[in-house]
Amino acid sequence: MINGILIVNKEQNMTSRDVVNKLVKIFNTKKIGHTGTLDPLAEGVLVVCIGNTTKLCELLTSKYKEYIATIKVGIKTDTGDITGHIIEQKECYIDEDKVKEVMTSFLGKSIQEVPIYSAVKVNGKKLYQYARNNEKVELPKRQIDISKIDLINVTQNEITFKVLVSKGTYIRSLINDICQKLNILGTMSKLIRTKQGSYSIENSYKLEDIAKGNYKLLTKEDVLSDLEIIDINQNLYEKIKNGSIIDKNFKDDLACFRYQNKIIAIYKTYSKDITKAKPYKMFL
Repeated sequence: MINGILIVNKEQNMTSRDVVNKLVKIFNTKKIGHTGTLDPLAEGVLVVCIGNTTKLCELLTSKYKEYIATIKVGIKTDTGDITGHIIEQKECYIDEDKVKEVMTSFLGKSIQEVPIYSAVKVNGKKLYQYARNNEKVELPKRQIDISKIDLINVTQNEITFKVLVSKGTYIRSLINDICQKLNILGTMSKLIRTKQGSYSIENSYKLEDIAKGNYKLLTKEDVLSDLEIIDINQNLYEKIKNGSIIDKNFKDDLACFRYQNKIIAIYKTYSKDITKAKPYKMFL
């Protein structure tokens, strides 16, 4: 079985699930998962785990993501992007200095409302199903973190910006909040994920190239290189192999344990006793 992490450059008009389905056929394995959904409108970096590296999906999903987004000014849609139905339209004046000021105000941690057209579930039902059935539902709110935001270009019809955000941030919601603060109408017309963690679009592969064999897989050792790696003896190996809680001998919340040049497990701080560590992901 093939094992590894693949950095895909997703094209527009495909769901993240569509990408996985195509890779299932290419690699002839069903053990494939992606690490952060991209809307069909969006393109760019989609980190995919194959084989035993699917255990890393949760860890890789938590990485910060960088986007370049474009706002079409003067219209508002029901979905928050250009694929939706226009529900409001008016001429808007844009002041570049005001746009910079407003965007800067979103830096740091804040609470964001999840858009109604999303796959987040409320009471076992996806939000977009409520929207399509014209049913009212209280939209969930999440804490997000915007660590960087830069204006790229402004015209009277479009605003383009680059932003670095935490897991769970909806760029459509951010755009809606920006437009409300600017007192203009706007909707997302283009979105490119340029980076996820340390994986950038420059080092990604399109599906057509992957199908031809033109790609390089990353190993779990490659993607875990930013974590502390601890070499262990046979005695500790036996304890870890059995999933034991052990004394914590690493600095951060997570660390990798390596035996005979292979990473065998990731351990995390034990919440009930921070001097101990418990299994997080096992590769035995």
